[in-house]
Amino acid sequence: MIRIGVDFGGTKIEAAALDSGGAIIARLRRPNPGAYRPALTVVAELVAAVEAEAGARAAQVGVGMPGSISPRTGLIRNANSVWLNGERFGEDLEAALSRPVRLANDANCLALSEAADGAGAGAGVVFAAILGTGCGGGLVVDGRLIEGRNGVAGEWGHTPLPWAAADEHPGPACWCGRRGCLETWISGPALATDHGAGLTAPKIVEAGRAGKPGAKAALARYVDRLGRALAGVVDLIDPDVIVLGGGMSNVAELYERLPSAIGPHVFADGFDTPIRQAVHGDSSGVRGAAWLWPLEAP
Repeated sequence: MIRIGVDFGGTKIEAAALDSGGAIIARLRRPNPGAYRPALTVVAELVAAVEAEAGARAAQVGVGMPGSISPRTGLIRNANSVWLNGERFGEDLEAALSRPVRLANDANCLALSEAADGAGAGAGVVFAAILGTGCGGGLVVDGRLIEGRNGVAGEWGHTPLPWAAADEHPGPACWCGRRGCLETWISGPALATDHGAGLTAPKIVEAGRAGKPGAKAALARYVDRLGRALAGVVDLIDPDVIVLGGGMSNVAELYERLPSAIGPHVFADGFDTPIRQAVHGDSSGVRGAAWLWPLEAP
């Protein structure tokens, strides 16, 4: 039997088929058309294509997406792909795919994948952070994804930067309508904005490694802010492991510098929580979506 997972991203949609051991046996991606009905069609076509390649059909499909589902209305909310908000995405996907669908936030899918057999395997409490074009978090406890009573557990990217300095108030405007959200400080675009000069986050990291003072200073500010943000997570849930995913997780300097950036802000007499890069990289989202279902049919 196989599992099917879909990573519904802002710029691309990816589907994958996983075998019973969790290995990807078929994987395809296409650009996200950025419009609701066409995107549903792309998902249906990708699922059909990976099933054809895998030579099997899944009884259900898991989908990782931006935002979350309101437990009160069943509608999508809080998605930075704002055209998803207010839609009955799950119901419409079930109609398009002719089978049951489970939805979860993309950061939750990262956490579930890495807790199952990745950087958090064997840990009781796993916190996973996506540091990419946006910023989000997911929490898995004893193998179980924690979504919370209001469906917003792990919505770390839209909490304020802790211990903000005077020159960090009130913070940049966020698409959500607030100011100073973590997403405006520790995402990849946030690093680019803080540095200025039109460089992307990867180019800033390269320039910092080459000794460019402005880039080195911007990266140091980024590490300090990410350290404060993760210290708040440690004080709240004290995870056994912190897993980083998204484009910024590829910056090796984070793993060298974050422990000393987090430690002084943690309300304890020591800090030794391991900080690890996601083992499955950009496959974590689609793998975690597939893990939303057991292998057996419902």
